[in-house]
Amino acid sequence: MSRSIEYFNYGEDFLTASLALRLARGECQGRLTDTTRQKIRASAQVVKNIVEKGDAVYGINTGFGPLCTTKISKNETKVLQTNILQSHSVGVGTPIETELAKLMLILKLHSLSKGYSGIAESTLDRILWHIDNDVIPIVPSQGSVGASGDLAPLSHLFLPLIGLGKVIHKDEIITTRELFTLHHLETLDLGPKEGLALINGTQFIAAHAVKVVDKLQSCLSQADIIGAMMIEGLQGSVKPFFEELHQLRPFKGNIHVAKRIKALLEDSEIMEAHSQCDRVQDPYSLRCIPQVHGASRNAWLHLKELLEVELNSVTDNPIIINEALTISGGSFHGQPLAMALDYACLAASEVGNISDRRIYLSLEGNSPGVPKLLMHDTGINSGYMILQYTTAALASENKGLCFPSSADSIPTSLGQEDHVSMGSISGRKALQVLENVEKILAIELLTASQAFDFRKPLKSGVLLDEVHKMVRSHVSFAAKDRVFSDDIEIGIELIKSRAIIKTVDEMITKSKHSLKTEFSEFFETY
Repeated sequence: MSRSIEYFNYGEDFLTASLALRLARGECQGRLTDTTRQKIRASAQVVKNIVEKGDAVYGINTGFGPLCTTKISKNETKVLQTNILQSHSVGVGTPIETELAKLMLILKLHSLSKGYSGIAESTLDRILWHIDNDVIPIVPSQGSVGASGDLAPLSHLFLPLIGLGKVIHKDEIITTRELFTLHHLETLDLGPKEGLALINGTQFIAAHAVKVVDKLQSCLSQADIIGAMMIEGLQGSVKPFFEELHQLRPFKGNIHVAKRIKALLEDSEIMEAHSQCDRVQDPYSLRCIPQVHGASRNAWLHLKELLEVELNSVTDNPIIINEALTISGGSFHGQPLAMALDYACLAASEVGNISDRRIYLSLEGNSPGVPKLLMHDTGINSGYMILQYTTAALASENKGLCFPSSADSIPTSLGQEDHVSMGSISGRKALQVLENVEKILAIELLTASQAFDFRKPLKSGVLLDEVHKMVRSHVSFAAKDRVFSDDIEIGIELIKSRAIIKTVDEMITKSKHSLKTEFSEFFETY
């Protein structure tokens, strides 16, 4: 996560994924400073001056897309901005989560506040009001092709500015008209270019990327811990995690994961008890954790770095540099994040894939002392056999979701927008995959904890022992069959709440242990 701050200055401060989430969750207050307001007013004045002069400038006094050659009169420029919000509100499907829609508001406000969009100060104040009062528009999940920006979802996001659409208000869905009555608000009178500035941009894609960065980082950290528990439970070797090995192939992610795993296994009685055994090597799902988890870490880092550029960029169109220079370009095109999200989607899927392999491995009964199916009295009991069916199904579903959306493009806007990114689909799919990975990791946590129990009375190091105790405070050891879906639901909640990470962090503060590496700044902050 990032450093803790009390206030965030829109348009000025550097925005990160964790800061965006803190703003969305009310843990940090966002504001517009006087300096930023001056830039906003100056940019809006430039647009007014262009309208007064009458020179054709795309999106200010012309139509949109294939209608870019259609000149709009001075009197019609304001009507044009209202019409674009209505005509582009064509989204379908289940609405996105409220937090995602709030993130969209935050990201859009930050981008518009940089003073290159020609938007009115009053419009930004209304967006800030929605954020501060947690009044979040309803945004359908489908309809964006990721260029020219996320047109459909952003149109729905800003319908409330003109008195249309619906919002979440105090956990209830109400119409914007009802909202206006409750809070004595009035419809905004959008000026030239404002509608276009509101709906051009990548905030739907970027909001999903913020959530992907957060969720994937959590899954990666927990996968390391659970993987280390499985190594203990199945008497895996510590040698594949030695620094001497990884310095000869020094990928940042690999080194980081290997050092974390080795630190988690430190001072383990279980590890010491089989240090002289005659087993030469472990299956890949244990031995290659640094290579697989590490590769996914590297993919995560790539997304994080690109996302931070995007979060602090101006992505609408046209861009108002000054009165003499307005540029109609392609900064709204979602390709930079679309490709990275597809990469992250694959990286997330592989975390689940190797986790499923470790679960299968734990059921085989090939580790001394650990019974087949993780239960002694099998035959009458099926043990943990069928839990792996679930992880196999989830891992397979993830593989189907890994087709890169950014590899596709369908021309739109009568050919004016003839190459689009499909980055909105990349973001949605990546989050779907991560939801499945959380479930797979929950089941691995249950099976690793079960295998761990068969090592008693030997103890692991203090960190993994504490994690095991925490798990057992929620889910008991299974000596016979029961309704395992109840256990799985508890496990999923432990993964989603990041209880494992919190347990390890709390234990680190009490002990001499540490999971820090020379690359922690890269992989543990966002």
